Amino acid sequence: MNSPNPALVTERAATRLPRVALLLLCAAYLLPGLFGRDPWKSADITAFGYMVSLAKGHGSWLMPTVGGLPGDGALLPYWLGAGFIELLGPWLGAPLAARIPFALLLGLVMMLTWYSTFHLARTEAAQPLAFAFGGEAKPIDYARAVADGALLALIATLGLLQLGHETTPELGQLAGAALFLYALAASPFRVKQSRAAVLASLPVMAASGAPSIAMALGVAGIILCTQSSYEAVRKQVVWVIGAMVLAVMAATVFGAWGWRLRYDRIGSLVALLRQLLWFLWPAWPLALWTLWRWRKHLLHRHISVPLAGVLIALAAFLAMGRSDRALMLALPSLAVLAAFILPTLQRSTAAALDWFSVFFFTIGALFIWVMYVAMQTGWPAKPAANVAKLAIGFTPTFSWIALVLALLGSAAWLWLVQWRTGRNRHPLWKSLVLPASGVALCWLLAMTLWLPVLDYGLSYRALVARASPHVPPGACVAAPGMNRGLIVAFEYFGGYAVDAVSDEQSSDCPVLVVTENRVDRPAVSVGWTLVAREVRPTDNDTIVAIYKRTRLADR
Repeated sequence: MNSPNPALVTERAATRLPRVALLLLCAAYLLPGLFGRDPWKSADITAFGYMVSLAKGHGSWLMPTVGGLPGDGALLPYWLGAGFIELLGPWLGAPLAARIPFALLLGLVMMLTWYSTFHLARTEAAQPLAFAFGGEAKPIDYARAVADGALLALIATLGLLQLGHETTPELGQLAGAALFLYALAASPFRVKQSRAAVLASLPVMAASGAPSIAMALGVAGIILCTQSSYEAVRKQVVWVIGAMVLAVMAATVFGAWGWRLRYDRIGSLVALLRQLLWFLWPAWPLALWTLWRWRKHLLHRHISVPLAGVLIALAAFLAMGRSDRALMLALPSLAVLAAFILPTLQRSTAAALDWFSVFFFTIGALFIWVMYVAMQTGWPAKPAANVAKLAIGFTPTFSWIALVLALLGSAAWLWLVQWRTGRNRHPLWKSLVLPASGVALCWLLAMTLWLPVLDYGLSYRALVARASPHVPPGACVAAPGMNRGLIVAFEYFGGYAVDAVSDEQSSDCPVLVVTENRVDRPAVSVGWTLVAREVRPTDNDTIVAIYKRTRLADR
């Protein structure tokens, strides 16, 4: 026999987070990093290269290439980015135009996480116990409050911060996973919408390069639907099967099937646990606590649906050699699980989470400010010297807009800390306000105060600029074995025609570029003369050796 529902929630505790504040928080998380930067190494610029290739008409829309190398079958995100580049690129520039649809995808993931939690919290098993004399939370108010907590948990999760702001196919996969989560969560209440969502979700994942994970989610969805007590959910099985068929067709047409298993890269247990601890923080301890407090209710859909999504993503993470990008697919479901601990969270635990967040993110914000002052003024001298040493050749720039936004964000943080440490102890979502806002604050400060130096360090532009004096404008460059991010950099920043398919002997290009490091310097065949070796200003281990052909006539 199941134990009583562990949730006891008063009507006052089910107060929803003010919508203006929630929207401002989402904007502070979504918008920084969208403007004023290059595509960063390595996955970000690689995906951007395929989008630019499609937009410029280099290659087929079913086979985009960079340097002659084909893509990985994740065509849907490439099409999306290329379409926005064609539409908005002439006015906004290709990098910003390509980032816009992926920012919208991240916003969609946030919205779907909220609605998934809302519908799961509406189910009878998830509702809190009624009080003997009334005063318990109303079902809709309770569901809204828990959904607010899930959205805050998603924003607070550290693993989403960088990967969620890139222009990579994994954002399409994440949107598909969140859409499938919504389809299962809403199926008892929104029949037509959930059917449309499930039909779109798995094909989107397959067309974004994750057909195997889509199939695993489909199998889990069939099992969950067949075991449901809701008739509408049981009827959803046919639609899940249809979505799986569409996903198989999409993956086959786009060539998305591939062998990505890398068990040999799992590494030590300590390294594995360390990666999981930081990537999933702070959602993972809350989610584990949810499973414990609701342990007699694991088969109820508000637990089983998100738990299935988390387990499948964890399996993919391990199978793909501890891939962060596979682990990212667990985050919407993990945020849902984390939210269901909020109705049972003890005051002492909430206070500990609050004070940890205040300490950690305030120290982080102060560090960003100190480094910014050092870059702008040269004082304190030691941080300024460290920046100069790490970013050789970087010249700081000043922006009033960046400074004002950073000051506003910092002031909002101070106000929020004062509000939370006051007498505001009732809302369910209160314990996740500071973690989510702290992550948003540090991201905002980094993407305003530190953006010039981060862009200098994470972009390949400076390396290409160093190599350009040794390569004629518009030249054909042979680059066998070069990583795709650097290929895109030479094509986009340098304007060169890169041939990464032919080897140095069969290529007709007059210039050869070879990637080296301090330990490994590949030998080059006779007929090439070394012109220069250039190093990334922020990474001495990334070296490009530039050669020119000396015996063209012998060919």
